[in-house]
Amino acid sequence: MGDLSDFQKGEIIGALLVGASVTKTATLFGVSIAAVSIVMTAYTYHGKTSSATRTGGRKPKLIERDRRTLKRIVSKNDRTTAAKVTPELNIHLADPVRRELHKSNIHGRNAIAKPLITENNAKR
Repeated sequence: MGDLSDFQKGEIIGALLVGASVTKTATLFGVSIAAVSIVMTAYTYHGKTSSATRTGGRKPKLIERDRRTLKRIVSKNDRTTAAKVTPELNIHLADPVRRELHKSNIHGRNAIAKPLITENNAKR
């Protein structure tokens, strides 16, 4: 059903509404019987030819409010880690937090272990 255009889906629905059989419609438009059946089922249940479901992928674990909270926590202490932020948000995995931080363009950094200016350079 994904490779059919909206126009083709509309033609299939039109043919079925006029009374053509599923087999006859499939041969008329050069598609499989299963494709015609799927288009008709989507039209019957949803009232439209395109599916009302998401296109795919995992649903986001965080809602917009959680993202704002996450950004606020990180902005207070920019040296915090995803593992420290995770319990505060009551999320059991660090990956969704890290993924959302990367989406917000916040990436992990290592602090410099030594001062940038030595004592001699500071005196000069």
